[in-house]
Amino acid sequence: MSDVKDLDPVTAKETNNDITPQAKIDGLKEIIKTVKMAMLTTRSSDGHMHSRAMAPCDPHSNTQLTLTFIGNNATHKFDDIEKDSHVNVSFYDEKSTNWASFSGIATISQDREKIKAHWTRLTSAWFGDLNDGVHKGDHNDPRVSIIEVVPEEIRYWVSTQNVVTKTANIAASALTGKVSAPGELRTITKSEIQLTEGLHTT
Repeated sequence: MSDVKDLDPVTAKETNNDITPQAKIDGLKEIIKTVKMAMLTTRSSDGHMHSRAMAPCDPHSNTQLTLTFIGNNATHKFDDIEKDSHVNVSFYDEKSTNWASFSGIATISQDREKIKAHWTRLTSAWFGDLNDGVHKGDHNDPRVSIIEVVPEEIRYWVSTQNVVTKTANIAASALTGKVSAPGELRTITKSEIQLTEGLHTT
């Protein structure tokens, strides 16, 4: 049977070994910075996968690859994570067609120092004050928890052509039978992630 890369010419053009790990991280960070909103996908106990839009907190360093989210622990995503910690987080930039996909392990925390460090005035709008003296919608609200996604592999696509050139490239490829590859597919491996995460935690 043919290797997958032989059958998928776009995958065959993956540029994973042509640039340094830091250059790959820099390209990834640009996508996240532009998109800002992510889709967090979890698997429920019945096996169905569910996605929801969430805004990641700002990283504490330029090399941080672990994603941090603030969420309401009364929602289904927390039940999903407790049963199956394997998650996916994706970003997509409609204008450039750049995208990124994080496959990783999610953990849940109610570390108040972490919550306070990531808390903003706008965050309270997602919780609200229930006027019961406990659920005040602030960083001390017991509903507020941190979700940290430690990636095991990250793949992303970065466009190397502008919209006009890309459109022309696709049209020409459709006519000639050639493969349109107006961008680069990059992978940040588990070992590269571990090295990078180790650098900013020491």
